[in-house]
Amino acid sequence: MTDEAYQAAARYWEEKDAVSVRMEQGKLRAMVEEYIQSNNTCALATGTGDYVRCTPIEYSWHDGAFWMFSEGGKKFIGLQSNPHVCLAIYDRYEGFGKLHGMQVMGLAELVEPFSEAYNAHATWKKLSLEFLRKLESPMHLIRVRPTRIECLFSDFKELGYAPRQTLLLDGTILE
Repeated sequence: MTDEAYQAAARYWEEKDAVSVRMEQGKLRAMVEEYIQSNNTCALATGTGDYVRCTPIEYSWHDGAFWMFSEGGKKFIGLQSNPHVCLAIYDRYEGFGKLHGMQVMGLAELVEPFSEAYNAHATWKKLSLEFLRKLESPMHLIRVRPTRIECLFSDFKELGYAPRQTLLLDGTILE
């Protein structure tokens, strides 16, 4: 494949989105929120330099962020030097008329163990702080604040919109 062909392929959705019927951001935000809340597992991609890792992981959603407890693993190689992450949430493929999935670009941070935010999330998850303190290795908490969410929902088409929609977050929090 030539450089031009790669670039053309990379621009595919930008060109298609430029002429598609866009959904009002408030309505899109509500549908995004509902989909995020109806799931609890994502694929979290982290990377640095020529190293990339994609990890299936359970998440919680509250206070405008994705929260993930993790014992550790290779995802931390990327997180150490690059806070930019992407996570994907999606349904099993059952045909073009039943597509539901999203890619979330955002900034990750490690929440200090037993800080106010850490303790609040543990409480939200109904995890005992005493239990967490007794663990042999610390349970790490990753918080991802989304900056851009790209959705591909067949439902959008039924509502008169393009099936692919993008929610841009300008620092406002999804609740």
